[in-house]
Amino acid sequence: MKLLSITFALASLVSAAGITTPEARKAAPAFTLKDSKGASVRLADYKGKIVLLNFWATTCGGCKTEIPWFMEFASKYKRQGLAVIGVSLDEDGWKSVIPYVKVKRINYRIALGDDDMTKLYGIEAMPVTLLIDRNGRIADSHVGLVDRSAVENEIVQLLRK
Repeated sequence: MKLLSITFALASLVSAAGITTPEARKAAPAFTLKDSKGASVRLADYKGKIVLLNFWATTCGGCKTEIPWFMEFASKYKRQGLAVIGVSLDEDGWKSVIPYVKVKRINYRIALGDDDMTKLYGIEAMPVTLLIDRNGRIADSHVGLVDRSAVENEIVQLLRK
């Protein structure tokens, strides 16, 4: 019986984690980056959409695992208001990123991050994935490889609001 209540308590903690209440959310720091064509990528331009913001690199194993999932989400939920933005933190910049994006046929916007961006968002490891609500506030953050179904469930919840 004791084991059952411990298991129930742990399950409650896990289900309580995830999307924060709207009142507890903090504004996502504003940024302007460049995509591979030199166009500006501004977070402010995505207000009114749910944004999956992913910090990644071509040398990151977990990142490579997540990208196909994010491509699927980008296609599946675009009409409902999801935007996916990948921010590459590759040290050699576009030299590695452009060929990777072409080969993998990444279907969402990719921008190149820098040291200022990592400091702004407190990025110390990769991958890092943030879900930003329609008001530009961080609803959840995931450090390391995301749980695919959990992130998709969170996206669906945010799209419903």
